[in-house]
Parts: sequence; C-alpha cells; structure tokens
Amino acid sequence: MKDVTFRQHTLSSGLQIVAECNPNAYSTGMAYFVKTGARDETPDISGVSHFLEHMVFKGTPTRTAEQVNQQLDQIGSQSNAFTSEEQTVYYCAVLPEYQLEALELLSDILRPLLRQGDFDTEKHVILEEIAKYDDQPPFGAHEKALAYHFQDHPLAKSVLGTRETVSALTREQMLEYFNRRYSAGNIVLAMAGNIDFEAVVAQVESQTSHWENYNTHRDTPRANPNSGFYSIEKPSAHQQYIIQISNGPAAEDKNRYASRLLGLIFGDENNSRLFWDLIDTGKAEYAVVEPSEYQGTGIFLSYICCQPENTSEILDLYQKLARDIQEHGVTQEELELAKSKVCSHIVLRAERAASRMFSIGNNWVQRGEYTSIQQSIERFQNVTVSDIAEVLEKYPLTQCTSVAIGPTRIEHK
Repeated sequence: MKDVTFRQHTLSSGLQIVAECNPNAYSTGMAYFVKTGARDETPDISGVSHFLEHMVFKGTPTRTAEQVNQQLDQIGSQSNAFTSEEQTVYYCAVLPEYQLEALELLSDILRPLLRQGDFDTEKHVILEEIAKYDDQPPFGAHEKALAYHFQDHPLAKSVLGTRETVSALTREQMLEYFNRRYSAGNIVLAMAGNIDFEAVVAQVESQTSHWENYNTHRDTPRANPNSGFYSIEKPSAHQQYIIQISNGPAAEDKNRYASRLLGLIFGDENNSRLFWDLIDTGKAEYAVVEPSEYQGTGIFLSYICCQPENTSEILDLYQKLARDIQEHGVTQEELELAKSKVCSHIVLRAERAASRMFSIGNNWVQRGEYTSIQQSIERFQNVTVSDIAEVLEKYPLTQCTSVAIGPTRIEHK
C-alpha cells in the first residue's frame, strides 16, 4: 500500500473532493455524498430526501432519463443511489479510463430538471414502495422501532416518509428543499482506486462552478435512553420479527471501535453469544446485533426472526444474555476473535475500489477525517476488554426499545 496516497481539495464553490489514489488499482469508485437525509426533514415534508433521490435520475438540462441510463451502461458502470437518515449518495464504479466520463454524468444528474410531470409520476412509484415495505417482512418493524425509540429526536423520522406526507408533498416544497440541502458546500465527492486527481479537480471545478452555496444546518443532539415493548399484529405474517434498539456511541465518539467489536461478540451472525444460544439451538432463524453510528448519537440494533410461539422465550433469553455480558463483560479470547474478524473484513473490502470509496466518503462526511486501512486496523487492535466494559457501562444493552411484529399479539413484560 506504499503507493496509496490521500488527496483533498475544496473547490471555489465549497464542494469538497477527497480521494484515496492507488495507481495499481484496476477500477475507480466515485460517489457524491449529499449531507442530507430523513433527520434533516420537517414533519410536513417527511420522505422528501428519498423522493428527491428518485427525481435526480429523471433528466437534466442536457440529458433525458433514458440517455443517463444508456450512457452509464455504455461505459460499463455499476451505479446506483441510496438515501439514509443522514446522507443521500449517488455512486458509480468504472474502469479507470472511463472515470472522467462517469464523473461528468454524475455531476450532471445532481442538477436535475425536477419537472412537474416526472414529480407526479414518481410520487406513485414512492407510494407503491411504501406499500411494498408494509406488506413484506419485516413489515416496517425497523422504522417503527426507530420511531418508538427516538420519539422526538430527528432520527425518529422514516426515510421513506408516510403515505400522508408523500401524498401531500408538492414540487415547490421539493425544489425549496433541493436548493437548500443540495448546496455545493453540503456535498462531498469521494473517490478511491486508480484516479487522475488533477484531471478530476479541473473537470469538477469547471462543471460545478455555478452551483450555489448556502449555509446549511443540522441538529445533532444526543438521544435520551429509552425502553418499552410494543407488539403489532400482522395476520399475513408467518414468523415473528423482533427489532430491539438501545443507545450506543455516536460517529464522533472514540469508543465506536469498541462498540463494533462488542456487536460482533454479542450478536454476529456466526460464532457469537446470540448465535450459540438462539440460532444453534434452533430457537430462532436469525439473530444479529449491529451498531449504527450517527452524528451526535448512535444505537445498537438487534434483529431477530423466530416462530411466533417462541417470541416470549426469545425476549427473555435475549435479556438474560444482555444482563450476563453487562455484569461480566467479555473475555480476552472473544475480543481477539472479534478483532480478527473485523480486521480481515477491512482488508478484504479494501480490495474493491467502490467499497473503499464508501468507507472514505462516510468517514469524511461524518467526522471530517481520513483513516487509512492500517490506521483502522491499529485502532481496532488497540481496543481492550476495559474499553468494552466502558461501552457497556455507558450504553447498557439491557435498556432497549423492542418491537415485535407477527401473526399474533405478544404480551411481554
């Protein structure tokens, strides 16, 4: 990795470019990270970030929607977009010789036409998507659990929005949101792989110099601890789906490395405490715990799938396991195994330019820093059993918001 270099440049518009350049890579990954998502929406426009993601692909002043898709295919790109609570990301992976063509396309679509006809058509698509997620497992359990857990916190908002908010949304509201949140200074272009950085900077400077730059703001309060049990009956379901959320470290917290290792020890899909007590015993079909980090706050989220008649036993067993790790912590052997898993995963993911690009972009957007592969490995390797104990003390897994969705209503204390 001695030929790998990190480059950073801020354009006159305020748009930032960050890149991990590796001349030996066989591909180039790139993405525009727009620092906006569900948490930045007001209640009356809930779902607008995700809706806008769809609209971005509906045509620009220089290209039709068909031309956008055709030209992406012509350069053999692997491209898509997604919206989360904090980001809307438009990404592409191509061979190095097509990086400037792909970048020109991505830059172009970030200034869409937002026509009324496209808006009206896509609104029906979004409403169908909301209905689909309500009708298929886990029947919106994730969004419901976040809403119950976060309550009045900005992260309680659903990425998709609701039927009511999407139905009532107007093109004028979307346009105002776009002008405010898709400000040049609120966007980061992240790249990784075989990159001609000087050519990239020159092209993006030329193409985006007219982008407006407005002051943007995001509230990032720490979420209050919360707990409670909610059972939702879904007669069409055949299994029970349980989502549990407890507070965890934020994206800026130094103990986020310990929290990720704790998640592996307690709830990795293989060789974890939940695996041996819930999956290996046949009590549940699926059981994992994963930390999620946001600006200002974070969570541990557990996802469990089981037969309805096993739900109460599963909930009791989860609490028993959580109390045990809370009281006795983890062993050195468990910690070393988790370190081996996560460090191997870091190296394996880094072999793909697109995967590395997501890590770089997310790190820069959330924390404004670059972390090399070696630095990431060292930080995980430096985590101690005491660090895990500190996370457990600050963020007890026993204090969680639980949502069970399935064919029968569950009574649980």
